[in-house]
Amino acid sequence: MSQLVSIVVNCYNGEKYLKKTLESIKAQKYKNWELIFWDNQSEDNSKKIFHSFKDTRFNYYCSEKHTTLYEARNLACQKCNGKFIAFLDCDDWWYDNFLSARKIFFEDEKYKFSYSNCFLYFEKSNKYVLHSKTFLPYGKIYDLLAKDYVVRISSTIIRKNSLKEINYFDPKFNIIGDFDAIMKFCKEGDAHAIQDPLLCVRIHGKNFLDVNRKMFFKEYKEWFLSQPNDKFFNKNKFLFLKKLIYLFLVSLFPKFLKDFFKKK
Repeated sequence: MSQLVSIVVNCYNGEKYLKKTLESIKAQKYKNWELIFWDNQSEDNSKKIFHSFKDTRFNYYCSEKHTTLYEARNLACQKCNGKFIAFLDCDDWWYDNFLSARKIFFEDEKYKFSYSNCFLYFEKSNKYVLHSKTFLPYGKIYDLLAKDYVVRISSTIIRKNSLKEINYFDPKFNIIGDFDAIMKFCKEGDAHAIQDPLLCVRIHGKNFLDVNRKMFFKEYKEWFLSQPNDKFFNKNKFLFLKKLIYLFLVSLFPKFLKDFFKKK
């Protein structure tokens, strides 16, 4: 019997791209899933678009107040009934084999989470670019992610117990909560990787990270300074410091980031 997968979509004013996101969930070949749609006090037509889908697996929840992204993610997780939780941002979309491709992960308890490659869709140029052009690491990957962080949250499926073990996402973050959680998982167990792209991540002018570079630097600095003095962090401290310096420069000179994406 197939395992129930809970799919969390956090939404705040996501009407522009939401229909495509929800259609990609409904089209999954793997049928044993539930959608936990968490509306973070949207002021647009997101609720109306959601309710246009007539599927008993679609579950709508509206936050009592507007919260940070990771507070919203944690609240949505409390509604999940599945052994596994997948997260899909409301401007991204999955291919129809996103869930069905995870058979090995579902059956092997040693894996804390599963992730895949993806396409980055640059909306302005209408261009698709493969996110990672190298082999995605699997198994014990903390050191490899410290060097090159290739995990996109919309590509992941996580064991619910793994999230419980780290007390879910750190609500103080607005941007790097995914990164923080994934790095914690990598200290505790193995990662499962799928080399094929199973989704598209949309890059557009209103991406939260693109317009909040200074916040990204501030949060990464806070993460860096709060890390425990353990073998994982100490071994890679110089790599994290280089990233911190890079983010500081990007926060002051945004052209650095544009040049970086051009090279991609």
